[in-house]
Amino acid sequence: MRLLQSTGVMLALTIMLAGGAPSKLDAQTNGSSPDYVIDQFGEGPTVPDGPLSDALSAVVQTAFVDSVTNSTWGREQQNALRAVADSGDPRLAWIISDLMRFVSNRQFSLELAGAASELLERDLQVENPWGAVTDHLIAWDIPAPPEYLPVKRAIFTSIVPGWDRIFVEGDIDWRMVSWGGVLIDDRAFDTTDDPCNCIPAADNPAVIPASEATWLDDDDVVFGVEVNGEFRAYPRQIMEVREMVNDTLGGRDLGIPYCTLCGAAQAYFTDDVPEGVVRPILRTSGLLIRSNKVMYDLNTYSVFDTFLGHAVTGPLADIGVQLEQATVITTEWAEWKAAHPETTVLVEALALGRDPDFRNGRDANGPIFPVGDVDPRLPVHEDVIGVVAASGQPVAFQRSNAVAALQRGEEIAFENVRLELDGGGVKAVDANGSDLGSHQAFWFAWSQFYPGTELWPN
Repeated sequence: MRLLQSTGVMLALTIMLAGGAPSKLDAQTNGSSPDYVIDQFGEGPTVPDGPLSDALSAVVQTAFVDSVTNSTWGREQQNALRAVADSGDPRLAWIISDLMRFVSNRQFSLELAGAASELLERDLQVENPWGAVTDHLIAWDIPAPPEYLPVKRAIFTSIVPGWDRIFVEGDIDWRMVSWGGVLIDDRAFDTTDDPCNCIPAADNPAVIPASEATWLDDDDVVFGVEVNGEFRAYPRQIMEVREMVNDTLGGRDLGIPYCTLCGAAQAYFTDDVPEGVVRPILRTSGLLIRSNKVMYDLNTYSVFDTFLGHAVTGPLADIGVQLEQATVITTEWAEWKAAHPETTVLVEALALGRDPDFRNGRDANGPIFPVGDVDPRLPVHEDVIGVVAASGQPVAFQRSNAVAALQRGEEIAFENVRLELDGGGVKAVDANGSDLGSHQAFWFAWSQFYPGTELWPN
């Protein structure tokens, strides 16, 4: 049977599983999960350690690598999948999850979910089987199988060749990387007017004075940035379409990613890099980590942790590039322009005629991609203002409570961090009023990238 690949880069696969399997690995007890994880997901399965047997490595190659690279699925692959399911090694469910992400055929997806269900000892043949399998793997922190990256790389790069420079060794947990449903944006710098089958970044976007932005309604959400006394508004309508802007403001170069899935617009200075390093040009890879976009540098193909701002693969990771953040204030257009009438704003044409409003539409019922367990102190989509204190301690401020307290004239402080109202939004400064690089995000995103975060109010 041939595997079919559509223009949407989805595999339409069908399968009938057959028997045959190697003997089980000796299992060892996995570490206990927190109570809130057990309440939602139950206890995880026992997990073996050590290498895979030669026989099991061979069936993994047959089921997950040969099937994709050769675009075929037959009796040999069916038997190999059966052997994986019978192995008793939950680590292999990560590879099943990777293949499931590209499967559009419902029957085949359920068959793969059945194999994962056997390994994870849960019935995960549900409405969204890929999401259910992956959520359990994340929540239980199931380790990756030995030699995981080469297998995952083979699956992903066979489907999207542009990822061959992305899937390399580095300081990145490849278990958490999944496909976001779009292709990589690899267009050259300053050619972002060219169409692409991707989420199209905008380089050096055209801007206009606030007085000319008649297309914006007063209650439209904007992301406000100030650098060296120069102010600019990035309308959410545009950022939902572009998700990445490379700009210059106040004499500084910026890379501005917006992750629609985690409600976080961030601004990174891209001109403060080691001598001899060309300014990073940030692009969307088409990949996600726990529902947060994965960005990369177009010049070196170094992958960055979008939320934390440091390079995790490639030449920029080798030299330890860490991008400094500028504050991004999430507010409404009327309040931003009233506080900063000198502001410029991106032109309407950059929205490409679209106004998706993902927050109140697609994402209204919670994350649409797997995030696993979420810190239960706040609802998953609660807005927080996040910042890292001088001690290195991350802290999140529940936005609704913070705004109310500041409007009452109360002081909000944590270590060296002070919150202030600015243009209808909230920013963090130090005791001298200096910018600390804060931004707004959904709680699930902030808490998973800063798992030791403090929360205000306690």
